[in-house]
Amino acid sequence: MHKHIEWDAPGGASVDAHYAKDEQHRVTPQPGMMLTARYHGATVRVQVEAYKDGVSIGKVAALIGDDGERHDSHGDLAKGDMVRLPDDKRAFQASEDDED
Repeated sequence: MHKHIEWDAPGGASVDAHYAKDEQHRVTPQPGMMLTARYHGATVRVQVEAYKDGVSIGKVAALIGDDGERHDSHGDLAKGDMVRLPDDKRAFQASEDDED
């Protein structure tokens, strides 16, 4: 059973927006790949188990809070939960700020 998640909009980190004019370089998610999404301000990494009709299905592999720390849960989402991640909610992983 999949946990229903209301993903945050990916905003400027949207994978869909990035590849909108360059579909030939877009990669279809495959089992084992790690995808990124946003949930209540946190970065969520999902390990793909299946992909069909624009939706990846997989387990939450990591939850990274806005503090940059890894957590076992965030809101209603926990590491290990099985979720559905639509392509339009996929995001690029946030870059870490340089601390120079």
